[in-house]
Amino acid sequence: MGKALRQKVPRSALGTWQVRSDRPDPVELVQQSHEGRIEGLIPVRVARMVGSPYGFLRGSAIVMAHDVASLPATGIYPVICGDAHLGNFGFYASPEGELVIDLNDFDEAHPGGWEWDLRRLVASIWVAGRQNGSSENQCADSVASCVRAYRDEVTFLADQPLLKRSYNRLDVSRLHETATEKTLRAEIARAAKRARNRTSDRAVPRFTHQHQGRRRIVEEPPLITHVPEEEENAIAEALDDYLLTLASHWRRMLGGYTILDVAHKVVGVGSVGLRAYVVLLEGSSPEDVVFLQLKQARRSVLAPYVHGDSAWHAHQGQRVVEYQQALQTVSDPLLGWTTVGDFQYYVRQFRNMKGTIPLDAIDTNALTDYAGIVGHLLAKGHARTSGASMISGYFGKGDNIEKAMCRFAAAYADQTEADHASFLAAVRAGKLPIGEGVLERAGSAFRP
Repeated sequence: MGKALRQKVPRSALGTWQVRSDRPDPVELVQQSHEGRIEGLIPVRVARMVGSPYGFLRGSAIVMAHDVASLPATGIYPVICGDAHLGNFGFYASPEGELVIDLNDFDEAHPGGWEWDLRRLVASIWVAGRQNGSSENQCADSVASCVRAYRDEVTFLADQPLLKRSYNRLDVSRLHETATEKTLRAEIARAAKRARNRTSDRAVPRFTHQHQGRRRIVEEPPLITHVPEEEENAIAEALDDYLLTLASHWRRMLGGYTILDVAHKVVGVGSVGLRAYVVLLEGSSPEDVVFLQLKQARRSVLAPYVHGDSAWHAHQGQRVVEYQQALQTVSDPLLGWTTVGDFQYYVRQFRNMKGTIPLDAIDTNALTDYAGIVGHLLAKGHARTSGASMISGYFGKGDNIEKAMCRFAAAYADQTEADHASFLAAVRAGKLPIGEGVLERAGSAFRP
């Protein structure tokens, strides 16, 4: 069936990118995505997007969702990440405490075209490659590495029993074996060491202090701020409901902790301006602490382009949780969802050895090697849900799709740079707010 789809959608057609006359203004789409966000934080988000084309790409999932949904596609719809750019892969702890690497952002996760995810990933590789000084040929090598790895992995998994597909994962020890470039292996080792130190107990000295005999979260306005008492009480009540979404063992365990403090904390690029809280919990001793994170969940940017979406998930936090568990081989055992007032949230551990490989720290050859790793991970996620055999049949054994995706990635990198320039012009014209000094606070476009 997948092979037959080539007659309807030639594989070369996946390389198509051409600006349509009815394409919305990307600046207006970004402004549309700002509706309902905390107004005072929008300048922070804008600052994180103006720094580079890659920073703009990270924050403009709404733009690319509109673009890819109008392109040729096979109609094979697994669960997809919806925001599968190069920076949305990283480390975290498995329930057994092992460090693994996988997709790690699911705010936009939704059933959709596998091509949508792959297009966003390869475009981000090309944009990141240019930003790191790679030549166009080197960017093409990196994209081809990603697409080959995706093809090989989905083809391998298509022949595996469904249950076996669900066990396939990549931990750090296997990652060292998979990486061939010495510079990448060295950066993996450094990033993994940093990730292992990112735990709740190690965060206590950095994020908390003693205040009037009670441990409190340290404020860093506008990025970390305390919430009014009424809001803190509402969040505490919502966490009681959240416990009911956990497996019974984890519900009993976490129920033994006491809330010490709650603060609003800005994270990421795409999420800036949405409501996001960190909650400090204490267990049987002052050293026994857990940080939870509540992140506001809204309708996926892909939803308008998927027929029948409205009937699938009434609670968007539940959508994020269920699709994260579908795409990841192992997930945070404290992953759940709740509602605070009129807003829906998903809940997870804030510090469970999360980390990423900094893209500005790897050279061209390492980027090509890493692109193959993330292509493997993306295919694994898609194959866990549906359509692996059809996608494999559509790919075939040749390099047709590699060539097509290289054409698309180069063209869409050009488009991203043009959209970023329009975004900068809008900021300079005062159409988008950006506070004085916020750019410096925001940091590198590669490091939120």
